[in-house]
Amino acid sequence: MSFPLLTVTAALPALGAVATAAVPAARRTAAKWLALVVSLATLALAITVLVRFDPGGARYQLTESHAWIADFGVRYELGVDGIGVALVALTALLIPFIILAGWHDADPLETGSRRWRPTQGFFALILAVEAMVVLSFEATDVFLFYIFFEAMLIPMYFLIGGFGDRAHEHGEETASTQRSYAAVKFLLYNLVGGLIMLAAVIGLYVVAGNFSLQEIAHARATGSLHMATSTERWLFLGFFFAFAVKAPLWPLHTWLPNAMQESTAPVAVLITAVVDKVGTFAMLRFCLGLFPEASKWATPVILVLALISILYGALLAVGQRDIKRLVAYASISHFGFIIMGIFAMTSQGQSGATLYMVNHGISTAALLLVVGFLISRRGSRLIADYGGVQKVAPVLAGTFLIGGLATLSLPGLAPFVSEFLVLVGTFTRYPAIGIVATLGIVLAALYVLVLYQRTMTGPVKPQVSAMPDLRVRELVVVAPLIVLLIFLGVYPKPVTDIVNPAVKQTVSDVHKKDPKPEVEAAK
Repeated sequence: MSFPLLTVTAALPALGAVATAAVPAARRTAAKWLALVVSLATLALAITVLVRFDPGGARYQLTESHAWIADFGVRYELGVDGIGVALVALTALLIPFIILAGWHDADPLETGSRRWRPTQGFFALILAVEAMVVLSFEATDVFLFYIFFEAMLIPMYFLIGGFGDRAHEHGEETASTQRSYAAVKFLLYNLVGGLIMLAAVIGLYVVAGNFSLQEIAHARATGSLHMATSTERWLFLGFFFAFAVKAPLWPLHTWLPNAMQESTAPVAVLITAVVDKVGTFAMLRFCLGLFPEASKWATPVILVLALISILYGALLAVGQRDIKRLVAYASISHFGFIIMGIFAMTSQGQSGATLYMVNHGISTAALLLVVGFLISRRGSRLIADYGGVQKVAPVLAGTFLIGGLATLSLPGLAPFVSEFLVLVGTFTRYPAIGIVATLGIVLAALYVLVLYQRTMTGPVKPQVSAMPDLRVRELVVVAPLIVLLIFLGVYPKPVTDIVNPAVKQTVSDVHKKDPKPEVEAAK
């Protein structure tokens, strides 16, 4: 029996979460170091998975399959394709930076006679989320995927509601109320989506007789599984609704700005750069893989919703007063690009969408973590409370600028390549959608540059005149992300070589071929 590498990659952070939570209360620093070491060991395992994955080999590799709930056809089945392995690597890469950035975010505080922010719990919850996200990217049994898709909501609920941002202009009591509201809204939205998906999962079992993604796909390909058109469409809608909430797609997005605003910056990164990627990943793996005809049927409506997300998110980002809400609406716009690329049904669009998931994770992490360092110094999330920061903290301002430029997809930085591929892939099949979507790029330049101008340039405000520059720990967090943004912006081939074979197979699943150019090349 081969070594269960995928299981160990997910089990290590899960066991690390239990061990971190068990550290005595007086040993807070030990809990932090334990969580960091576990996250680095998980990264080493994820790199091993990446190295052992052969892009030219079988579609699903490093597979594991064991009987679990035999009476209901549920198996413990894991496997990664090029898309899954890239997102496992992204998750494992970001968690150590999230832990380092949040090193002091959960230190206990005295609020009257009440102690709060148990440090061990904060880092244990982060590791628990990592374990569940990794298993979601690895699961090839639909029911197994559903369990971890839903289970990750619980630790995220406590991270949002119990460890919120300390910077609040209305006092701790109001801040606590707003954190609770944001956490409950996050949980309710995603639980409703999950319950609808559960009904679709049960319906899929009734039709197919099992939950194995590979067996169902094989049965459809060989014609041994017949699914009525109406049945397939209803099942597709059940799955897609849950993924659209998680993604988040307009109009199911409204939980995200509240959750990101009230979270600490590292937890906000965990939400938008890690957890939300499960939604877009699942659209590729499950919606297109299980329901190809229904996916094509729903494509026109989904593309319109994605286009609305792009423009709506960008427009609202322009008008934000709160820095973290601005980044949240920018992320809604970016997820619109990702979903548009997925449902463009072209290899360029889906390759760009997958690359966008990776690049958005890195760029958003870089920008949000620097924003968190900025907010921790000033104690305010409001843009109007800043000004002239680049004169007193030039390194902080410089990293903030690079993160912002990556967010607007500046050529030479990683998100540009993915956004370009999405637009090209969309334009070749849906030119009107592709043309209108480019307005999102213009609006992105507006909200990023205005944000930088208002916070970093101009006269130095008295409240920021003594602001310290980035410290060594903060540089260790930000510098590798900046290097990755530049490297993947200049040379994205290492990622595209991994994801492209899986993308071609996904396009083949829905029986689509890339449109031929209308103008033949000159002879």
